[in-house]
Amino acid sequence: MLEREQTISTYVGEGVAIPHGTAASKGTVKRDAICVVRFPDGVDWDGEQVTLCVGIAAKDDGHVPLLAALADILLDPERARALREATEVSQVLKELT
Repeated sequence: MLEREQTISTYVGEGVAIPHGTAASKGTVKRDAICVVRFPDGVDWDGEQVTLCVGIAAKDDGHVPLLAALADILLDPERARALREATEVSQVLKELT
């Protein structure tokens, strides 16, 4: 993820970053997974203010369905807001499922 971030920022807008590994690292991932980190006060992400970080680790092409599902959520203003403002794990899970 750090190698990818040094190449190009994974900031996608609206206070969201989606860090992920490089193509070369896909073979070392054992299974697809995500992590969600909220920064209520925001953090500097390559010059942008990020309040929600969704990290992706994907084996082979597993990132494609993960990104598609995440895009559906982030393109829906209400769901995106709910995810950005979630304070409980149950709220995050509700938006991601």
